[in-house]
Amino acid sequence: MADVLLCVGNSMMGDDGAGPLLAEMCRNTPQGAWIVIDGGSAPENDIGVIRELQPNRLLIVDATDMGLAAGEIRLIDPQDIADMFIMSTHNMPLNYLIEQLKEDTNEVIFLGIQPDIVGFYYPMTAAVKIAVETVYASLADNQQLRQFRPL
Repeated sequence: MADVLLCVGNSMMGDDGAGPLLAEMCRNTPQGAWIVIDGGSAPENDIGVIRELQPNRLLIVDATDMGLAAGEIRLIDPQDIADMFIMSTHNMPLNYLIEQLKEDTNEVIFLGIQPDIVGFYYPMTAAVKIAVETVYASLADNQQLRQFRPL
């Protein structure tokens, strides 16, 4: 069974491009044995592909407004996403996507990166770029995901 990394976000909206940047980094220089999917701003379009893969573990990475300092990274319990009213720029709420995929994977992990600026044509901030690099480095060793604190 494979481990799947679903990167979510819109690269044209400043810090919301954290997920697509991570996907690009993984395509250029793979880390670990992850199957990387760039879900963009419509990750629901990838539900079928992910279901076919039947991953052992699904890691979803997205810029997520958690009320923290820009670039902070947190593990978020997928069960809490709907209750927390996490702001999203995506077509479908991520809690719905997670519900759709939970039955096809053993473990769903949601990793949020706190954005600073989310707006069309803004560049990604340095804090979020550093956070993406930190997440990228953690993918080489499955145990390194534990370094991130829960929200």
